[in-house]
Amino acid sequence: MEGVSVDLSRIFDILGEELVVMLSAMLPVWELKGAIPMARAFGMDSLKAFVLCYIGSGIPVPLLLMFLRPVMDYLDRTKLFSRFSQWLKQRSLNKSSVVRRYSLLGLFVFAAIPLPTTGVWTGSIIATLLRLPLLPAMAAILAGNAVAGFLIVFVLHWV
Repeated sequence: MEGVSVDLSRIFDILGEELVVMLSAMLPVWELKGAIPMARAFGMDSLKAFVLCYIGSGIPVPLLLMFLRPVMDYLDRTKLFSRFSQWLKQRSLNKSSVVRRYSLLGLFVFAAIPLPTTGVWTGSIIATLLRLPLLPAMAAILAGNAVAGFLIVFVLHWV
């Protein structure tokens, strides 16, 4: 596409750094683990970065916990997406040994580990697949996410 370019400064002007940071924290894998360092690179102070990223990464949790099961069940019934659905389930369940063993405490620990493929998205998928109760699962995931955010801020402060 000749002549088409993306000017990131224009995106920031339109949306504002705060909204860009919150939206980036909503992304799977990236979550607040990537969004907090990004916000700090923009010059945001640690508290503001943490709050924006925590809110942004927490937004998908209730939606995932409420709607993931029906979506996955639907995908299982389609020819086009059934393999993807099965792959996602298997991949998530392979990471669920701590959650299976310790239930909600394990879910909290899983979400608190600030590494790629641990966090709110995978934690929500695991909680859904293991049929953990919605509100306690949401509380465990969000509490673990707060710990992960504090760890990221702490590490960035001392590095």
